[in-house]
Amino acid sequence: MKKLALRALRSCGAFALARNMSAQLPRILMYHNFSDASEAAGGSVGLSAARTQLDYLRRHFHVVPLSVLAQQLQAGVIDQWAVALTVDDGRRNFYEVFFPLLKEFRLPTTFFVVSSFIRREDWIWTDKVQWLAEQLHAPGELQPQKIGTFFEMLNRLPPEIRNAHINRIATSMNLEVPREPPPKYAPCTWSELKEMAASGLVEIGSHTVSHSILSTLTDEESWRELTISREQIENGLGTKVDCFCFPNGKPSDYRPSHLRQLDDAGYKSAVVASCGLVSQQSAVFELPRIGISGETDMLWFSKYVDGAEYFQTKIVTSLAAAPRVSRSFHGGVAH
Repeated sequence: MKKLALRALRSCGAFALARNMSAQLPRILMYHNFSDASEAAGGSVGLSAARTQLDYLRRHFHVVPLSVLAQQLQAGVIDQWAVALTVDDGRRNFYEVFFPLLKEFRLPTTFFVVSSFIRREDWIWTDKVQWLAEQLHAPGELQPQKIGTFFEMLNRLPPEIRNAHINRIATSMNLEVPREPPPKYAPCTWSELKEMAASGLVEIGSHTVSHSILSTLTDEESWRELTISREQIENGLGTKVDCFCFPNGKPSDYRPSHLRQLDDAGYKSAVVASCGLVSQQSAVFELPRIGISGETDMLWFSKYVDGAEYFQTKIVTSLAAAPRVSRSFHGGVAH
């Protein structure tokens, strides 16, 4: 029923109206994984869906690099219908699936990479958990209906305790987490990153050294994550890194001190995972994003990207905040 109502709203022009009414509010989209399969697999955005989404953006929006959007925000002059594309982590499926589409559509994207992952010193701990969940006889906390809660628990643990917990689960399954990631979770190579950066379509940003949740670290540890990752990426590519992406990126995943550290380290902008549109009031180190996954159909995509969800939320919030007038009636007269 809800989808029928949304389709009716889109058909009667409500989504297009929302898009025009929010033309001065940029959008930043957040991707993670891609698949060349015809259908989405494991949350990855499939090739066909990615193509349809990029075509929609090209027809209705002005896609700009994140660095340009950050500059426009600080200057107070923003392109109408501006959209920035971002992809997190550094997996090779970005290069294999999404980068060819970016070249076809001539659209820029920011690719946030975990430096130890690219350097093949380790693979991303969240992928290790996903890999364990895919194995036979995975324990209850790794089942689809519980794994989200399990990730929330792991996000609150210091890295050494979190890693030990993951290894204990692997041992209980009579498994050992591979030192090298399986192909599904493989990183880009430096040469692939250089090729994409040289195309002028992909700017590379930092996503820390180890994908640790910054709120679980001391300020000294988080400073190293911010600065060493940047140094490693710049040395590997020979290009400057100006933008940062918070691992997980929810409000509880970082502290105000981390925002100051980003400024002190010389970053120009940073993105989080809080959903929303960007405005002139948005903090340049806490830019909100709209998450896109394999479960995102075009109805949902257009609802969020066009701004219909934004206005719906504003209306609901306003109604909830409105004072409620209590009326008592006596003889047909309100008192």
